[in-house]
Amino acid sequence: MAVHHTIMAEFREDVGKGASRRLRHNGQVPAIIYGGHRDPVTLSLQQTALLRAAEHESFYASIIEIQVGDDLTQQAVVRDLHRHPFKPIIMHVDFMRVSAGEVLTIAVPIHFIGEDRSPAGKASGVVIQHHMTDVEIEALPKDLPEFLAVDLSAMNVGDSVMLSNIILPDGVSIPALQSGIEHDAVVANAIHVKESQGTDEDVEEIKPAVEGEEPEKAEQEDEEAAGKDDED
Repeated sequence: MAVHHTIMAEFREDVGKGASRRLRHNGQVPAIIYGGHRDPVTLSLQQTALLRAAEHESFYASIIEIQVGDDLTQQAVVRDLHRHPFKPIIMHVDFMRVSAGEVLTIAVPIHFIGEDRSPAGKASGVVIQHHMTDVEIEALPKDLPEFLAVDLSAMNVGDSVMLSNIILPDGVSIPALQSGIEHDAVVANAIHVKESQGTDEDVEEIKPAVEGEEPEKAEQEDEEAAGKDDED
């Protein structure tokens, strides 16, 4: 089961651009919690504490205990988290309430293990490609895994690991597989690499396009993205 995180929060009544800017200026993060057949509630969180929690991969696939004061607590999962485009701050976070008897649909990370011990991993001129970094699952909160392990130790050149090959813990399912065999996607495969792949010639072909980018335009896009988050 995924680990638990505890986040301290305060209720907030002011909403809108100005209120969000004031919160961030004071080292806080505007947030909202919704779902669970209850009205949404706006919150404020401490920026430094949230940043520390968000450094852990498990934060995005765990049951989070949101605590307001000494007595009020609510279990939730992260549904959306907005970061500033270039500053090391979190702009806004959305939480969704969870209850023990309701099935969750959430993306959990994939951990690839045994790759270096596999025949493909030891072969010269072979690359093991990871086509997915996470997968959407369904589970009750008590069965929610922190991650799904994919064992590549037996992978040979030309082999592929599919979604249907992932060994799931009890109580966990992959919704995509319930929609038909055509949704059984490749998770990882092992292929030979041609000598011409990844050469300097390939780099030179794309280099002019990179050099041709306009810095002013990129900065403008970053400012627009930050301004959009201020609307929360």
